[in-house]
Amino acid sequence: METPVESTQKRVLLVDDEDAIREMLDLLLQRRGLQVVQARDGNEALRFYKEQKFDLVITDLIMPGKEGIETILEIRAMKRPIRIIAISGGGRVDQSMHLHLAKSVGADRVVAKPFLPLDFLKIVDELLASPARISTRGEG
Repeated sequence: METPVESTQKRVLLVDDEDAIREMLDLLLQRRGLQVVQARDGNEALRFYKEQKFDLVITDLIMPGKEGIETILEIRAMKRPIRIIAISGGGRVDQSMHLHLAKSVGADRVVAKPFLPLDFLKIVDELLASPARISTRGEG
């Protein structure tokens, strides 16, 4: 009798409203051996997050519909262990303000766009090698 083998492939929920960014990151992450599920905004991401298990969430901050800050807050409110990377290219306000806010509400790491793929993958690797947290805002 065979024992079912559980996949050890890490799963990433990738949230960005820009198709080109999403596709580039998807390819980069898949080449790293990660399974990627794409979402176009926070609403879609939260639907996937409620239905599936992920090891890492990567979310843009400025998106139509539900933005990244709201998405991070709602994910952290579910009290499931998860690692979160927030990415931002700016918006109407300086991107560093968005990134600082993301960190304060529960992002494990923040990354400004544009970024070098190898630098980004180093952050992904570091987070996936560390324990996921269940924290809420104000920690970390």
